Order: sequence, then C-alpha cells, then structure tokens
Amino acid sequence: MDIDKFDLPRYLAILPLFSDLSQLERERLVQGCQLQRLARGDMVFRVGEECSAFYVVVTGKVKLYVASPSGQEKVIELIGPSHSFAEAMMFLNLPCILNGQALADSLLLRVSKKVVFGEIERDPRFSMNMLAGISRRLHGLVRDVEGYALHSGMQRLIGYLLRDVQHDDIVNKGALTVSLPFSKATIASRLSLTPEYFSRVLHELEAESLIEIDKREIRILDVQRLASYGSH
Repeated sequence: MDIDKFDLPRYLAILPLFSDLSQLERERLVQGCQLQRLARGDMVFRVGEECSAFYVVVTGKVKLYVASPSGQEKVIELIGPSHSFAEAMMFLNLPCILNGQALADSLLLRVSKKVVFGEIERDPRFSMNMLAGISRRLHGLVRDVEGYALHSGMQRLIGYLLRDVQHDDIVNKGALTVSLPFSKATIASRLSLTPEYFSRVLHELEAESLIEIDKREIRILDVQRLASYGSH
C-alpha cells in the first residue's frame, strides 16, 4: 500500500468510531493522524512509555501483552484490521501498562491525544463513540475473566473455534471451516493455555472426528457435536 496515496479522510469515514463525523470534522481530525508502517516484530509501544495517542490497525495484526521478569508473556488482546486499541491508556494520562507489538507487517493509524481531546470538546457524539469502544473492550475483558474462572481449557478452545457462530445457528450449521488468524502459541496465550495443552486438545478433537486440522485451517465436521463436546 502506497502511504502517499492513502485517502485518510475516506478511510476515517468507514470506521465506526468516526463515521458520524462530518467531512469537515474528519478533515480536521486528519491533522492529528499519522500512518505508521511496522515490520513483523516491531514494537508499537512498551510498558512505561508515554501513551499520547491511540491506534487503528489498517492492515496487519497487533498483540497487546504483558511480560514477567523471566520473559514469559501473557497475551491480553489480539487486534486485527479496522479495530482500535490503547484508547483507555491514552485517557488515563499514565504510562503504558501493556506492550504492543506487530505480529505481521502492519500499517497503523496513530490518532494523537491532542486532536481527540479537541474533537471531544467540540462534539459530544465523538466522546460517546469513544466511550462505546472502550466499553466494548471492557465487556470483552470481563467475559475473558468469566471464561478463565468458570470454563475448562477445552471449553475455552472450543468457544474460540466457534467464536463466529451465533448461538441460534449451532443446531443447523453442520460443517464449517475456520482459519486461525494468529499462531497457535499466540492464541493459546490469549486463552490462558499452554501451547502444549492447546495442541493436545486440538488433536483430541481430531481423534474424536470432530475436526480436521490442516496447519492453520480447522474444518469443524459437526458444529453441534463440537459445541456439545465442550459442555461435558
């Protein structure tokens, strides 16, 4: 993608966070935006650094994680295209409490704190959109905590495989193929599982003829059976 030819106002218009803004407001917002190209492994920010902006993934993948003194990582969130991150840390006016790292060659949109606060002062709708995004992230983190506390590792993995299947569609869904958008080790950390346990559960499900594994492609042979297996 040629950054010089990137139509930033048009891109902002298709993002839910900015879609309610007028053309004039989006053009004003552009003045505080910057496109950043990152290679796989590049850091977006580190724990302890100043958080003076939030980000939107245009292309690529980003992981948010914390690391222990021994170097062990816990993935908090995985961010894909059109999704934003770091809003809450920006509003706290405190140093970053997470690390952000590109998992693939990525293009990010950096939206400065200064321009965000300016738009909030001008238009309450913008602050409502920001609050909605932060609330969705908080809701997701609460569901994660609930899952870790109440669901087995098997249930969490099955829930991840069926993440895009609506509850009412499980009975009639039949077969389904899903692609793992991140490495198995990264997804395992996101689910608070060890990579070894993650692989062992996948192979158990395959041995039960519930799924077929082809690298990152997982073919679910019977959605209803898989969902029921997870409740045992």
